[in-house]
Parts: sequence; C-alpha cells; structure tokens
Amino acid sequence: MTKDFLKIKGNDLTKGKVSIDIYKDKETTFKEMANLMVDTIIENNRINKKTLFIVPLGPIGQYKYFVERVNKERISLKNVTFINMDEYMIDDHTLISDKEPLSFKNTMYRLCYNLIDKDLIMDESQRIFPNLENADYIDEVIANHGGVDICFGGIGITGHIAFNEPPCSKCSNMSKEEFINTRTRVIKIKEATRVVNSLDDFDGAYYLMPKYAITIGMKEILESKKVRLYCFRNWHKSVIKRASFGECSIDFPASLLQEHTDARIGISEEVAN
Repeated sequence: MTKDFLKIKGNDLTKGKVSIDIYKDKETTFKEMANLMVDTIIENNRINKKTLFIVPLGPIGQYKYFVERVNKERISLKNVTFINMDEYMIDDHTLISDKEPLSFKNTMYRLCYNLIDKDLIMDESQRIFPNLENADYIDEVIANHGGVDICFGGIGITGHIAFNEPPCSKCSNMSKEEFINTRTRVIKIKEATRVVNSLDDFDGAYYLMPKYAITIGMKEILESKKVRLYCFRNWHKSVIKRASFGECSIDFPASLLQEHTDARIGISEEVAN
C-alpha cells in the first residue's frame, strides 16, 4: 500500500475523494456538528417533517452544544428519532448493563437526554439503542421514515464507523458487497481499537476494555441520505487521509464513503496540519 497520501496536509486535504471541512479547533468542530443537528431539526419541524438521525458515542463533545441550543431556543424534539450506533457487550451474547460507566446508553442519557427540558424531549420509544433483538425493528424504523436523514459519527483507528471493523483477512472471505450490506450485529472488537479506546477510559489499560460490541451495520450507514463524520484527535491525521485518498476498500471501512453521494468529514486545524 502506497503511503504517499500521508504527506498531504492543510487545504490540500480538501481535494480528496471524500469532502473534508477544516474548522479552527476541536470545540468548533463539535459546535458545527451540533449546529447541523439542530438546524436540520428546525427546518424539518418548520415543514412538519419528522427527523431521523443515527448518532454516535463518540464523538461526544457535540452534545453539550446540542442540549444548550435545544433548551435555549425551545426546539421541540417530539418528531425526532435518534438511533445510537452501538453498545459494548460483556461477551458475545451479553449486553453491558446501562448502569455501567462504559455503557453508551448511560452516557447518552447523562450527556444528552437527561439534560433536555421535559417538554421538549422526544418519547422514550424514539431513543433507540441497538440490542440483540431489535435489528429488524431498526430497519423497519428506517424504512418507514424513508431513510436516515443524517448519519453522524467519527472514524476509528482501523477505519471503522460505529464498530464496523474491517474483516479479518486471514479468517474471512467476506466480499465488498457482503460487507456494505451488513446489518445490526455483534462483532469482536480489534485489539488496536481497544488500545485506542482505553486511552480515554482506563489510561491505556486496554485489557480492561470490552472485547465485543453490538453495532448497526454498514448498510444503515451507507444508505443514509447524508453522512457527516468528525475527527479531532492527533491520530486522526492518518485516518482521514486514508479514508479520502487511499484505496476504497473494506480493509479500511471509512474509505467506502468515497462512493457515497453526500458524505463529508469535519476536522480541526490540528488534524489538518
């Protein structure tokens, strides 16, 4: 694999196969993400249209700005549905308890749902988290809406979006077509991902991180009308370059956005330089 694309910096990053927007800093990146969420909801409310988003944990920095605008501007979320991307599992058949600090559901309620005024918040049924029984239901919600309006998220160290890790080349003969049509399912998390994620949660004690997760599939992500991913960490420098300038391959799932009709990646200037 050529590594020439790793030398690309600054405004030259905007010339790749996936559109890249460069923002001043990490907080500006979070604000832009939150503003797009809110502005889309406002416009859909104006024309009496329901809103359906796929939302991540992480990034998470956008939620404080989202909550602030919703409460301050009195924006109703009654016609809004959020589908969270993923959740950790204890093993390949046991979901992590939502009482655990690592639980994405726990974090979503703590940073978002519990902070929104009760007269504005959407019904519990419109706050969807993937579990072992609701893959068909998630597809049904998306189909009934006519597709996801926007899939928000980040990109992981292996190029994964949600927990759609690249297939193991030694143990899987999965084709590109099969991979892009994957649905909500249980996956084993790659060790590289566990190491990176542990830097935030356990000061690098990767052996404490869960080995499994349940994730929405690439089908739900790639069939979204718009995909908006945001990157702000130092190691994202190589990730966003491979996603936009590297080979379009299931070996690096984010590169599949090269074939999406409306995908963009937002990054901070620190990542661009």
